[in-house]
Amino acid sequence: MAGTAPTGAGADRAAARTVAGARPPGRRDQRRPGTVRPRRSSRRMTPHELFAERLLAVLSGRRPVHWMLGQTVGEAYEQLVRLAPGTPLRARGVLPVIRTCHGFQPRPGVVEACASIAAGEQVRAMAFRLERSADLRWRCAAVELGGERTDGRPGA
Repeated sequence: MAGTAPTGAGADRAAARTVAGARPPGRRDQRRPGTVRPRRSSRRMTPHELFAERLLAVLSGRRPVHWMLGQTVGEAYEQLVRLAPGTPLRARGVLPVIRTCHGFQPRPGVVEACASIAAGEQVRAMAFRLERSADLRWRCAAVELGGERTDGRPGA
């Protein structure tokens, strides 16, 4: 008879397949697909990694340049004001990300850093200098961009 539920031993096997069908044989944990949460790194970001993220947000157009006003000193803010309107790190349809970020401390209270920024096929270089002020906060003191653009405009 088509359309009727199995009875007896057939019903037991069908029920077992329904319950265990969502989990491979031998798997003991109760997680289901889609419940795995991304791992968060327990390590804190270094000052140069944090500033690389901040500079990327401004130079890709996701944040306004005045967002960096209290986090820059000297010429760095003026450099950002000149660079930001052209959104040099923006790529059409692709969110730019930091591939690598390295810092070097030439002396206490100073970090010189470089980062490579990828957006699709485009890879750009960003260098910046951080200085620790009297209030022990890190502030950006210089920013430079390099690399050829794929849209024909020369790099900075």
